[in-house]
Amino acid sequence: MKGRSCLTNQTTCEGYRNAVRAFRDAMRKAKAHMELKLARDVKNNKKGFFKYISSKWKTRNNLGPLLNEMGVLVTEDTEKAELLNDFFASVFSAKARPQESQTPEVREEAYKEDGLPLIEEDCVSDRLSNPDVHKSLGPDGMHP
Repeated sequence: MKGRSCLTNQTTCEGYRNAVRAFRDAMRKAKAHMELKLARDVKNNKKGFFKYISSKWKTRNNLGPLLNEMGVLVTEDTEKAELLNDFFASVFSAKARPQESQTPEVREEAYKEDGLPLIEEDCVSDRLSNPDVHKSLGPDGMHP
């Protein structure tokens, strides 16, 4: 109501301003309390923390222009996507596993002679006994 005159008496107008001021103070305190709680619980609730942080980003930057193989700037989104796809396809092969170690000694320990992975009971037990409840569904559709 800044800049406007009150239509009713002075007491009502002053009461309104006091109510707005009290509401703003309560909102600031609630926000500060929520942010402090998120920061304190970040180890147990990473998903909630990063969801809050990402909601505070005002803008999302797009990918800038790229140089193709001939040194020409590519500015169209579809051309940039094709250029990046070609690059990643040339770098990665279908045979490589993402979790596969590059050192032969570890690879030999992790796989049996028949090519199947070596799975130990205590390792499986550890994984199943401490699931991260803040993770999303797995490929089986089951929540941790």
